[in-house]
Amino acid sequence: MSDGNKKQSFWKKWRFKYRFVVLNSETFEERLAFNMSRLNIFLLTCVSLTLLIGGTTLIIAFSSLREYIPGYTSTNIRRQMVSLNQLSDSLKIKLDSRERYLQNIINIIEGVPVDTTNFYVPENMSFQNDGAVERVYEDSMLRERIESEDRFNFFSSESSDNLTLEKLLFFKPVDGLVTQSFNADEKHYGVDVVSKENELIKSTLGGMVVFSSWTSETGNVIAIQHANNFVSIYKHNSALLKQQGETVTVGESIAIIGNSGKWSSGPHLHFELWHNNQAVNPEKYILF
Repeated sequence: MSDGNKKQSFWKKWRFKYRFVVLNSETFEERLAFNMSRLNIFLLTCVSLTLLIGGTTLIIAFSSLREYIPGYTSTNIRRQMVSLNQLSDSLKIKLDSRERYLQNIINIIEGVPVDTTNFYVPENMSFQNDGAVERVYEDSMLRERIESEDRFNFFSSESSDNLTLEKLLFFKPVDGLVTQSFNADEKHYGVDVVSKENELIKSTLGGMVVFSSWTSETGNVIAIQHANNFVSIYKHNSALLKQQGETVTVGESIAIIGNSGKWSSGPHLHFELWHNNQAVNPEKYILF
């Protein structure tokens, strides 16, 4: 009975209402009066704290005040960080690809075959007048006249298993006599063409000059990147007429025949044609 009396006494105290009166200090006139129990005050305090915490949370979550909280990052800053992170990753991929591309060019200049078909071409590289044409009946007479003038030669169906290559027309880089043909077993990855002195060397296809410099072995060398992963190399020149980064059209003069480099035994052009990082026989595609 004592425990029951204690519980009743406890709840009675919490539910007992007190009268709060506000009086005028001079006239003792009653200005405000209300009844409240301890339980009412406790509940009112809990509701007030809940509203205060909830309101503060909403203000911080949906206003710029959250940026002043230590350790909290702005949404815009997070977006910028994600964007910069993606940009840095893409730039790294492009830089790696360009490094592979430059290494491939160096290997080609040095006559080293590359056992890969993933030949990277820079995105800003444009090709003008690369000689790609469609085989249509109306141009048969034009082809016959051009072939009779011995200016252009085109792919036969046996020269490549890629049908797009059959649409390419190659310009003969120089008129002359082939003194040494392509021989991969002897690491001679091109053809040597002897021509008259100061003969102009022409670009076999349109493209971009990716290398134009001098090496001790091959003298003045110029390399041109073409469409369809073709690269043409012109070695032992006496002078170079194009600089790295310039674009050239098919048949445009790019160098002058010469006898530069310690591997040269006389005035001639050493011409190489590479496709997908593999040296191919130029005489299969061009009639010298």
